[in-house]
Amino acid sequence: MEGAASAPDTGMAAAPAPAPDSKPFRPEEVRIILESLQQPAVFLNMVSDWPALRWTIEHLSQVLHGKELTFRMGKRKTNKAPQFETHCDYIQATLQEFLVWLHGETSSSPGPFGPFPRSQYWAYADYKYIAVTFEDNAELFQDVIWSDFGFPGRDGRESTLWIGSEAANTPCHLDSYGCNLVFQVQGRKRWHLFPPEDTSFLYPTRIPYEESSVFSSVNIVNPDLERFPRFSRVRPYVVTLSAGEVLFVPRHWWHYVESLDPVTISINSWIELGEDDEARVGEALTRTVVCALKSTDHSTDTASWLNATEDAVTSYESNLRYVNLALQACLGKAKTSPPGSREGRGQWTHASPAQPKKRKGDPGAGGQRDLAEPRDANDANVCFGPNLVPVRQEEAAASAEVIVSGDHPADSSLEANQQNLHCQPNPASGDGTPMSTDELINCLVHPDVIHLMTEILLDRHRSH
Repeated sequence: MEGAASAPDTGMAAAPAPAPDSKPFRPEEVRIILESLQQPAVFLNMVSDWPALRWTIEHLSQVLHGKELTFRMGKRKTNKAPQFETHCDYIQATLQEFLVWLHGETSSSPGPFGPFPRSQYWAYADYKYIAVTFEDNAELFQDVIWSDFGFPGRDGRESTLWIGSEAANTPCHLDSYGCNLVFQVQGRKRWHLFPPEDTSFLYPTRIPYEESSVFSSVNIVNPDLERFPRFSRVRPYVVTLSAGEVLFVPRHWWHYVESLDPVTISINSWIELGEDDEARVGEALTRTVVCALKSTDHSTDTASWLNATEDAVTSYESNLRYVNLALQACLGKAKTSPPGSREGRGQWTHASPAQPKKRKGDPGAGGQRDLAEPRDANDANVCFGPNLVPVRQEEAAASAEVIVSGDHPADSSLEANQQNLHCQPNPASGDGTPMSTDELINCLVHPDVIHLMTEILLDRHRSH
């Protein structure tokens, strides 16, 4: 049935391609910019000659001709709780079937999308490793040219593909490893980004569990401010990305992403950083605690807390081995670094990136955006302009109570620390209801706690 479905109006198509010699930055210049940026920024007119600009939904449906992908099906209408990936349905379908569903065509055999009316559901084929998805079309790896951004040899093999319908979204989270470059191929996506210092306002949780992803307990587009009052203090950085744009997401920036057009296609690559060695120790500790506690919690089934991206619950012995391997790798790298070296702290590595994890891109030649003020001194050294635009921070709502934590005297009491770590009992449990396993986990593996545990472990082993 290849070619049987006519395509719907899929919003913004791939960007028109200006002359290939019109790139505003050389690769070595982009690399310097990325090493200096401390806030999200959008690159324009950098990918006009990338063959991947042709990767529209129609083109990919022909290239993959009948290959099934996993689609995550989510509800368009949700309440004030985040729609985590564990709350979604999953189906296997081809891109041709996806196009038929988008176009609203019906037949005697509705196929895998049959139970999911388009008016009520969105579809997302997310986290698709290009090296696996296109294993029979290896020549397409070269269509993605991250060497233009200062990373020689990096292409589609170190990238992931994201194909979604309107309203498809990624829950608000931060990535534990690396930073992120996202190339938007088709359609528009809106990004809501929050700096690392907003972590306590976003109520971090490791349930559902996924290695290297720390989720927010808040539905940021429909927040429950009675349950999560500190969320009112955030001021997100918001940008709508169109085909042909490339977004840079710095390390540990929170992000929520939603598709705005009938079809959106993105390609991203996670860039490994020196800090990732310590982060892997922290992630190994987190996995050990989460799996140990949830494996003995018989009140829930595994599918309710383990993300679909995880293969299985790993044993305590395996997790302890993972902790030791991560420790040895981190300490071994420190021993081989020359005295006074900054390697491992804010430095780019030349190894293959951590396994990809998501994002998107920009419109053709000459797209123009309003400029924002740089976030800090490092960004002040970056030459923003029509081809490199910082993501703008939203104005604070006039009615919102914005409290800067630094304005208050330090309080070392247990109660104060519980508030900062979001370890206080669930507001709904104020009548003395016992703490749940998930509440206990979120205290024990809070990012600040894991960071401290990692430092203690590394210090102990360095002294041996």
